[in-house]
Amino acid sequence: MSLISRILGVITLSALAGAAQAQVAVIINPAAPKAPTQAEVANIFLGKDKSLKGFDLKGWNSTKEKFYGQVTSKNEAQLKSYWSGLIFTGKGQPLASVADDAAMVAQIAAEANAIGYVDAAAVTPAVKVLFTLP
Repeated sequence: MSLISRILGVITLSALAGAAQAQVAVIINPAAPKAPTQAEVANIFLGKDKSLKGFDLKGWNSTKEKFYGQVTSKNEAQLKSYWSGLIFTGKGQPLASVADDAAMVAQIAAEANAIGYVDAAAVTPAVKVLFTLP
């Protein structure tokens, strides 16, 4: 196999791996009083904005990692440290959490002022997509 064939194979595999990564959808209840911007979503999930009730996924998974990394620019360790500081000083509590994507969609659909995030494949007509993260 020639060097060019090998390089093309690696490029193709890299492109396929990137395409296989799931998108994350930020969702709200269709009856929500407002549709926040991405900056406002970051503030909701960091406890700085209480205009909508944010819901978090339990544990740390690829959906949560992508959401927090792209929306708040925080990784798992940074997020834990951030919330530890707020809890210690009495300035905040972490958001309520749900078990998985299906529970998140159900929770957001059930509360008029709710916002959350899921793997884009889990979205149903019961919720409204604000934006998706690649």
